[in-house]
This record gives sequence, structure tokens and C-alpha cells, in this order.
Amino acid sequence: MPEARPIVIIGSANMDLVLRTPRIPAPGETILGENFVNIPGGKGANQAVAAAKLARPGTQVHMVARVGDDDFGQRLLTSITAYGVHTRHVTVTEGIATGVAMILVDRKGENSIVVAPGANAKLSPADVDAAEGMIATASVVVMQLEVPLETVAHTIAICQQHGVFTILDPAPVPPKMPRALYGVDVLTPNQREAERLLGINPQVNVVPKRAEDPKLIGSRLLSRGSRSVVLKRGNRGAVLIGRDGEIRTVKGFNIKVVDTTAAGDAFTAALAVAHAEGMELPEAVRFANAAGAIACQSFGAQPGLPGREAVDQLMGERARGGQ
Repeated sequence: MPEARPIVIIGSANMDLVLRTPRIPAPGETILGENFVNIPGGKGANQAVAAAKLARPGTQVHMVARVGDDDFGQRLLTSITAYGVHTRHVTVTEGIATGVAMILVDRKGENSIVVAPGANAKLSPADVDAAEGMIATASVVVMQLEVPLETVAHTIAICQQHGVFTILDPAPVPPKMPRALYGVDVLTPNQREAERLLGINPQVNVVPKRAEDPKLIGSRLLSRGSRSVVLKRGNRGAVLIGRDGEIRTVKGFNIKVVDTTAAGDAFTAALAVAHAEGMELPEAVRFANAAGAIACQSFGAQPGLPGREAVDQLMGERARGGQ
């Protein structure tokens, strides 16, 4: 049996500074919170850990990233290594702080996040070039936008050169998304991110079928260059729009939400694992819906990311007619 090709995550590593709060405060308002904790995170690191926890034995997960030469950076390296992520291409950047994310989580499990990039902003095309040999052998390369956009564009170009499958989680959405970043195999925004990519302001724009028709939103995004778009819709599941004209809604899972932090990262990582295992995209989206749902049932980013057994069990319950 041929050796499994690796999954490569290129992106951010942050320390999450998480505070539970009754609700997200209004501008200028001070409220009392509770349960402040530091938890390893960052969209790239979350996706790498999620992929490592979901992948079958024998599938390696590698990360290309930068951390600072501080305590947070060492803790992040220790944490993702413990989950089985290979960190040979994670660079410790001297004189720069590790990225941090300030996260407020309300009683409904919804969150509000502000990121200070730190060392993530130093991830360069040269870092990607140093990992090109590994990238060329990958089954899939996953990216996000918490690192410089030119580095993401350079990664996409290298993957296209080597015929490597690519997934882009376009978050956070930049003020202007370069056209080159749409040139991936799968684009995975949530609906709010999709609206921002299209320049739709739900508070201002009133157009037919604006937010009520995710199929229209996905189709408009598809026209910008991606081979397919998977629109994440939380507990409502996801909408798959393919260049072959296929539009399919994939049902979500009814679960009790504790914290939505990293649910989208679990979803994107699960898509990557599913592709690496040869699943067709509709089945891969079902797998990703299950991973995202389970991630909502625990507090914090990486500690709440699901393992393979839990995802398979939830999908089995759906197949037997349960939730």
C-alpha cells in the first residue's frame, strides 16, 4: 500500500487570551467577565491540530508558520507537537512577539475576536520556498489569511505549479481580496465572510435574495476563480457550489453550543482530511459539518477540536436517522 501523502497547513499560530462574558459589550461599555484563560490557537495551528486529530494513522500533518522567541511561542510549539503536528518548518522569530488573539465568548457560545499578528506577519514567501519540497508531495495544502496575503498568493502559485490541491479559509477577510487568492480548489467562507468578499453590507445594501440565498452568494464567489465554494452556515450545515454547476445543501447537526471558537477551523481541517482520504466533496462536507459541530461542544480552541472517533460516531448516528 503506498505511503499516505502529507497534509500541509500554512498559516498562523497565536496564543488565545479567552474571557467568558455574559454578552459582548457595546462600544464604550465595561462589564464583568469570568474564567480568563490562555489557550493555544491561531487559525493555522487550530487547523493543523484538527487535521492531526482527524487523520488516519500514517498520514502526517505539517505546518509552515512563525512564532516569536517568547514564552507563548514555546508553549505553542510544545502544544501542536504534542498533538502530532510536524513543526520542522515552524520558525522561531527573534525579537518578535508571538501572535495573540483576544477572544470574548458570551453565554450563547458566540465569540468576538481581535488578533495582533506578531510573528505571523513575518511569514514570507521565502518560508514557503524552504518547504517547497514537502509541499510538492502533499495531498492538500490549507491556508488562511492571518498571515501576509503575498505569502498566501505565493503558496497558491507553488501549489498550482506542482498540481497540489488547495483549500483557502478566507478569514479574516481583507479590505480588498487579491484576485490571485481565489485561484484555489475550494474556498470555505462563512456567510458573513462571503458577504464581505462580495462587498455586501447587510446593514446598508438591500438587494433581492441578499442574505437569504446562500446559493446566489456562493455562485457569485465561484465566478471569481475558485473551482468550488463551500459556504459554512453553522448549525444549518453548508452549501456546496461546484464549477460543474452542482449546487447542494448539506445538512448540519443539532448540538448544544458551548463555544463556537475554532468550529470553522475544525470544518476546514476536516475537508482537508476527507480530500486526503479520497472522499468526494459532498461526503467531505458532511464529514466537515460533523467536525465543526463537535468543536462547538467544548470551551476553547485546540482542546475542543474533535478526534476521528467522535466524528465517525456522529456521522453514524445521522446515518441511522438520529442527530
